[in-house]
Amino acid sequence: MLTDYHLHLRTDDLDASAAEHFTPANAERYRAAASERGIAELGVSEHVYRFRQALEVWRHPFWRSYAHDDLDEYCAFVREQTDLRLGIEADFVPGGEDRMANLLQARDFDYVIGSVHFLREGAVDMEDYSVWDSGRSAEEVWRGYFQTIGETARSGLFDVVAHPDLVKYWGPAHPQRRRPEGDLRRYYEPAVEAIAESGAAVEVSTAGLRKPAGELYPAPAFLEMCVQAGVPVALSSDAHRPEDVGADYGRALELLAALGVEELCVFERRVRRLQPIGTVASSEAGLP
Repeated sequence: MLTDYHLHLRTDDLDASAAEHFTPANAERYRAAASERGIAELGVSEHVYRFRQALEVWRHPFWRSYAHDDLDEYCAFVREQTDLRLGIEADFVPGGEDRMANLLQARDFDYVIGSVHFLREGAVDMEDYSVWDSGRSAEEVWRGYFQTIGETARSGLFDVVAHPDLVKYWGPAHPQRRRPEGDLRRYYEPAVEAIAESGAAVEVSTAGLRKPAGELYPAPAFLEMCVQAGVPVALSSDAHRPEDVGADYGRALELLAALGVEELCVFERRVRRLQPIGTVASSEAGLP
C-alpha cells in the first residue's frame, strides 16, 4: 500500500481561503491524482497556524497573519464531506507543549504530523523572520535545529516527525545558508535517538526535490540511521496542489528499497499499523 498523508488542500498563499479550498470538489482533485499514482491511503494535514485556535499556543507574527479559520470547521469538513484521513501539521513550540496537547487532544485526528520550521523566533525555510539573518553560524543553526527535532519527538505530541532535515532547505544555491562541513551524522544523532525512543515515525518526503535543496527529506544517511534504530516510516509528498500528490515517489521507493524498508505506516484515530509497500502506478511519480 502506498500512502500520502502530508498534503494540503490549499497553497501557502495568505489569501488562499478555506471557503475556496475546503470543498468536496477540491478534495476529489487530490483523490483523483492519488488514484492515478496507485496511492490508496490519502490524508490531509493542514498547517495548524491557519486556524484561530493556534493562537492559544503561540502568537508569533507569522502565525497571527495566517490564523483566520476555525479548526473545528476544518475537522468537520474532512470527516463529513471527504473520504480522506484527518490529520494536521502542527509545529513544535518549545514551552507550548501543554497548550498544543490541549488543542490536539480535543479533536479526533487520525494522525498528527510534527514539524520544525522555527528555531525559537527564526524561520529555517523562509525569507521572512529568517534564522539565517541572525548572525548564527551554520554549525549553530544545524545543531539547534536537530536538537529541536529531538525535542519534537520526545514531546509525545506527534505521530510523525515531518521533513526531519528541513534545515537543508536552501541547498547549494545559497552559500550564506550553507551546510556545515564534514560528516553531518554528528548533527543527526541526537534527533534520531530521540525519534527512536519516542516511538514516532519518521517521514520520507519528496517535497525536498521541489525545493532549492533538490533532495529527498531526509538525507539517506539520516534515514539509514533511523532504519537501523527501528524507526517506522511514513511516506508523503507534502503536496499543496493535486499535481504534486505522490510526486517523485519512484525516487523515494528506490531509497527505501535500498535500505530494506518493506512497510509503511498507516493511521486511524491515532493508532498506527504497518502495511507492505505497494508500487507506483504512473511514470509521473518518478519511475522510468
